Amino acid sequence: MTIITSKSNNLIKKVKKLKQKKYRKTSYLIEGWHLYEEALKAKVDILNIFVLEELKERLDQSLPITCVSDDILRELCDSPNPQGIIAEVAYENREFSIKANGKYLLLEDVQDPGNVGTIIRTADAAGYDAVFISDKSADIYNQKTLRSMQGSHFHIPVYRQSVLEVLELMTSLEIPVLASTLSSQSKDYKSIVKPDSFLLVLGNEGQGISPMLAKRANQLVHITMPGQAESLNVAVAAGILIFSFI
Repeated sequence: MTIITSKSNNLIKKVKKLKQKKYRKTSYLIEGWHLYEEALKAKVDILNIFVLEELKERLDQSLPITCVSDDILRELCDSPNPQGIIAEVAYENREFSIKANGKYLLLEDVQDPGNVGTIIRTADAAGYDAVFISDKSADIYNQKTLRSMQGSHFHIPVYRQSVLEVLELMTSLEIPVLASTLSSQSKDYKSIVKPDSFLLVLGNEGQGISPMLAKRANQLVHITMPGQAESLNVAVAAGILIFSFI
């Protein structure tokens, strides 16, 4: 099998563009063995696999495998310490499906990729039915987001929609909206009676939830902090709240 060693190779140049959001029209890149194995389990369409020659025997040889040099692998990868494999996979064709008795999460303009990925992974672990992310939230196909999700986007539906669209959908299904905020009108999450179905909202790292969302939420909630820190990291707060309502 030929090993690609040139950065000017047309396939390498084409795939390298997928590191940029504007080129991710139909496919994206996943790095490392765990994400590759999760993609196999999810039966997504794997378009290309780039691997170091000494690791190719670990792969199903019926798949589209291309051996590359270590330099080329690093050119394609975002991680400073690549695991020897990166794959191009097609976007999942996931049908939009929301039920009236589900547990949902909305991230309103959460912009750090690591936070977004960690929160989606936490919602997956807690058995939530879907995650909504607003237009200004981080791209879930960013490499940092993907590493933080650890394949959870293969398990739980993630929909990018405007906040207003999500709120209108919840209203039509009569699903209450619980929004995290430090507002004086909010209640400690421990005092809230757990609803059978709900939408939990986490806001932007610096600004929190928008005034529009605060106004339309059925209940504002907060985490009481007996210490002196002003706030929690949004992913930490999300973890506490996500599991408290299941």
